[in-house]
Amino acid sequence: MVTARAWCRVDLAGGTLDIWPLGLLHPGARTVNVAIDLATTVHLRRSVDGVYRVHQGDRAVSAASCEELAALPEGALVGVVAQALGLPPVDVTLASDSPRGGGLGASSAMAVALIAAAEAELGRPRSLPQEKAHLARDLEARLMGLPTGIQDHYPALLGGVLEILAAPGGEAVQQLAVDLERLGDCLLVVYSGVSHFSAGNNWQVVRRRLDGDPEITALFAGIAEAAAGLPGVLEAGDFARAGELMSREWGCRRRLAAGISTPELEALTAAAQAAGAWGGKACGAGGGGCLAFLGPPERKPGIAAALTAAGGRVLATRPAGTPLTVELR
Repeated sequence: MVTARAWCRVDLAGGTLDIWPLGLLHPGARTVNVAIDLATTVHLRRSVDGVYRVHQGDRAVSAASCEELAALPEGALVGVVAQALGLPPVDVTLASDSPRGGGLGASSAMAVALIAAAEAELGRPRSLPQEKAHLARDLEARLMGLPTGIQDHYPALLGGVLEILAAPGGEAVQQLAVDLERLGDCLLVVYSGVSHFSAGNNWQVVRRRLDGDPEITALFAGIAEAAAGLPGVLEAGDFARAGELMSREWGCRRRLAAGISTPELEALTAAAQAAGAWGGKACGAGGGGCLAFLGPPERKPGIAAALTAAGGRVLATRPAGTPLTVELR
C-alpha cells in the first residue's frame, strides 16, 4: 500500500492570473497562497484481479482498462493519471477533508498526491515539484476541456506560504518567511454551503481578457496590484494590512463576471466585517465555496460566531508548513 497526502490551500490574492498566459499579460503578476491542514489522501495498491477500482466515500467504480476508467466521472482522474504514467491495474481510495466544491484546490491537491503515489508504486524516482505540478495541470485541463491554472498544485506539494510569479519560460515559486502560527491565529476559513465550479467562471474571464476587454483588463491590473503588495506585509507580520489587500483584491474579482459573488458570499463577508475582521475574500474563482478572512486573534471567536449565524460553516484549519508525504507499507 502506498499512501500520499497533500494539502489544500487558501489563495490570498492573485488567483486566475496563474492561468497561462494571463499573468504574462500583466508583468510582475503573482499569486500568493497558503497551504492549510485540510488534507487530500490517496491510498493505492496493486490490483489482485487485473481490474482498476476507485473508492471515494460511499461511491465506487471499476473498469477493465485505464481508458475505460477515464471515461467514468468518478474514476476519470485516476484513469488519466494511469494512462499518463503507464500504471497497471490498481485499487485506489481517495479522501478529502475539504468540502466538495469548496474552492480550496482539493482536486489539484488530489491530482499531485495521486501522481506521487503512482510514481512510488511504479518504483520510479520522485519527480520534481514543478514536473508534478505541470503534469497535474495538463491532465486536469484534458479532463475539463478548459484552461487550468498552476497555483493550487504548489501548496499541496510544498506547504507554507508561497509566492508564484508568472515569468516568461515558466513560473517562479518562492516560499515566503511568514510566521505560520501567528497567521493561523488570525485566519478563518468558512464554507458558504454552496458548491462552486471554478473552471466555468475562469473561462468566462480568461476569454474576455484575451479579447482585450478594457474593463476586465483594468480589473486584472487591480488584482495584480493587490497581490504584489502581499509578500512584504505577510513577511513583516502585518496581517491587518494583508486582510485589507485581500478585500481590495476581492473588490476587483467580484466584478469580473456575474455569479462570482453570490448572496451567500456577500452575507458572510458583511457578517465578518461587522464582527471586526480586517478583510477577506472568496477562495478560488468564487461562485460559492469557501471564504477566508483575517482578523485580530482576540476577535476570532466573535467573528466565527457571526459567520455561523450568517449561515456559514467555519472550518477548523490552520496553515500547514510541511510538504507532500508518501509512505509505503
